Amino acid sequence: MKNLPLDSQLFVKNRARFVAKMEPQSIAIINSNDELPTNGDALYKFKQNSDLYWLTGIDQEDTMLVLFPDNPDPKYREVLVLVRPNELKEKWDGHRLRKDEAFAVSGIATVVWLDSLDALLQQWVNDASNIYLNSNENNRKSSLIAVRDYRYAQEMKLRYPLHNYLRAAVIFKELRAVKTPEEVKVMQEAVDITEKAFRRVLKFIKPGVWEHEIQAEIVHEFLRNRSAGEAYGSIIASGDRARTLHYVYNNQECKDGELILMDFGAEYGGYNADLTRTVPVNGKFTDRQRQVYNACLHLHNYAKSILRPGITIAKYHEMVGVEAGKEFVRLGLLTEADIKNQDPEAPAYRKYLYHGISHHLGVDVHDLGPSFHKPIPEGAVMTVEPGIYIEEEKMGIRIENNIWLTASGNVDLFKNIPVTAEEIEALMK
Repeated sequence: MKNLPLDSQLFVKNRARFVAKMEPQSIAIINSNDELPTNGDALYKFKQNSDLYWLTGIDQEDTMLVLFPDNPDPKYREVLVLVRPNELKEKWDGHRLRKDEAFAVSGIATVVWLDSLDALLQQWVNDASNIYLNSNENNRKSSLIAVRDYRYAQEMKLRYPLHNYLRAAVIFKELRAVKTPEEVKVMQEAVDITEKAFRRVLKFIKPGVWEHEIQAEIVHEFLRNRSAGEAYGSIIASGDRARTLHYVYNNQECKDGELILMDFGAEYGGYNADLTRTVPVNGKFTDRQRQVYNACLHLHNYAKSILRPGITIAKYHEMVGVEAGKEFVRLGLLTEADIKNQDPEAPAYRKYLYHGISHHLGVDVHDLGPSFHKPIPEGAVMTVEPGIYIEEEKMGIRIENNIWLTASGNVDLFKNIPVTAEEIEALMK
């Protein structure tokens, strides 16, 4: 990672939170992600398992964490497992962590090498009654590839068939939804870098530039500020392409009179930002563009005003949908009759706003959190991102900020980033 060193207490605190949720006489074993192949002998850029990173801060392949708070030997109550450094391999692939370096990152005093783990693990497992293993229980998961977590679970059940197995994912889903102040501090760094990139492209955008050129400006600003890069594939969508929610081609010319929707965010220290702004390519909104933009901004501010700890995402979306219907009538997109006669299962507003309004954000862009019908917890960081997409007018507008929900009120992490039409026009002059 390119970021400055993080305070290891962030990860110490996360492990303490996890251990507090474990059943007595339990051992938890968390694995790193696979190194995945592309073609030939090439590999995709390694991406650490988010749960392992959340617990350790270690961004190295072939890493494991063993937590056994009731281990009779206190030395082995938390153990970081790393691949043994190999001088020849390092000449090809670069430096691997030494034990003292791993301690500085994670705060874990006991580090063992992977090639010596089996004999130790057998003793620890035999002293435990329950084994926590990990799996991907993100509600948005769609891949069925048998990644390391699932293969490891099968191996453990063959070796230790009579133990009681428990789902670590249940704990992660509860805890990762609630961000500590230490985590939010890192997320604010990602947000601040994202702000720099946004202010930079406002000076760059003009008729005739290409979407990929704008993306290049963004990525350069990210990297020069120690970001790991894009938190996700940036969406730079001018004109009618803004109605495609996950448009990532970014290969078209930006033309005079069009709007350009930009959805991007920096990754910093393993945490992510997620911004969307829509701006006029020529620096000036038309009257109709301004009207629709202000309607979207109204929905954005309304959504922020009702997003509080304790509300469910389902209820929140329902309330924003009602307000969207009213705005779409004002815009001439819907009629009062459309609203009165709508199917409750397919509300009329969905023709012009066909995605969710918010998701959890953290070490994953679509981070872990409770299901739609469970209350959002205090401490969650949520996106707020209503949009308006009008096929007849070849127009798409979305506005997105990141909000930390606290007992004393919402904290808008993007509060310093321009959002009104007037602010955007002034900066684009």
